Amino acid sequence: MKTRNLLNEIVTGRRMTGEEFIFLFDNADLFDLARAANQVRDLRFPEKRGTFIIDRNINYTNICSCKCKFCAFYRKKEDNDAYVIDRNTLFAKIDEAIEMGATQLMIQGGLNPDLNIEFFEDMFQSIKARYDITIHSLTAPEIAFIAQNAGLTLAQTLLRLQKAGLDSLPGGGAEVLDDEVRGHISPNKISTAGWLDVMRNAHKIGMKTTATMVIGGVETMKHRLHHLEQIRSLQDESGDGFRAFIVWTYQPGNNELMGEKISSLEYLRFLALCRLYFDNIDHIQGSWVTQGKRIGQLSFYFGADDLGSIMLEENVVRAAGLTYKMQLDEMVNIIRGTGLTPALRNTAYEILKTF
Repeated sequence: MKTRNLLNEIVTGRRMTGEEFIFLFDNADLFDLARAANQVRDLRFPEKRGTFIIDRNINYTNICSCKCKFCAFYRKKEDNDAYVIDRNTLFAKIDEAIEMGATQLMIQGGLNPDLNIEFFEDMFQSIKARYDITIHSLTAPEIAFIAQNAGLTLAQTLLRLQKAGLDSLPGGGAEVLDDEVRGHISPNKISTAGWLDVMRNAHKIGMKTTATMVIGGVETMKHRLHHLEQIRSLQDESGDGFRAFIVWTYQPGNNELMGEKISSLEYLRFLALCRLYFDNIDHIQGSWVTQGKRIGQLSFYFGADDLGSIMLEENVVRAAGLTYKMQLDEMVNIIRGTGLTPALRNTAYEILKTF
């Protein structure tokens, strides 16, 4: 009874505390959590739509000095399959993406010391000169790395990249925003404060971002909660800098960290609580890429309002040994099967088409 009363209070607008998050995670009935999360989502989005986007994830290099233990994608410069993308390959990928309806590019890569800020400015300018497409690209660690190499502040770096055509930042590189965890899984990557500082500077110049989290590695619930608290606090500060929150699950294949996958039930429980916890972030995205299509569909019953992209290309999760593919008609049917209206969106969550 206590958990239901608590959920009712949160549904009607009272902000959830960290202690309540942990209490509900440990004690609340799964279906009570799902019901409450969907009530909050439907109050925010009474149109009853489930949205998605068509984009392409292009990795401009796999050379990376970070060497995160959970990553199976990175290569050393001397490896036979190390690369930096050439312009013809880049344009061919974008041409194919636009032909398939893409409105967004997620251009990301490793922390490659040979690539200076001019490389990125030239790449973005060349794309914008040729295509009408949103560049939602470069993670916080990449921005910090580019700034450090150029001897620039984060603000200077972001302004230069924005002028060149960078529209918004994805939330990658966050993993778990707790330095105890980061010191173990990615000791060479920027700290929690560093990730937040990139996002803070982006928000200050009017550049929107998303926030992500990877659960199921070595973190505890205390670490997860610290991550959520940092995101909610920064959103309080910026007002609306984060467009969405996306939680992924760690994939233990082909990497140094390894371990076991968390259950789908744990993922869905956590997802529902994130919808209830983030009273200041509009969009909560379900993850079919790491959970598969059926659990992706179920995420709409646990507070998600968006299922991300049909992913014309994805290499990082695939490098860990997990490959799920999605066609446009599959995405539409998955969303329609939940009773929601399928809707194609752009990066800003503006509806382009309903099905």
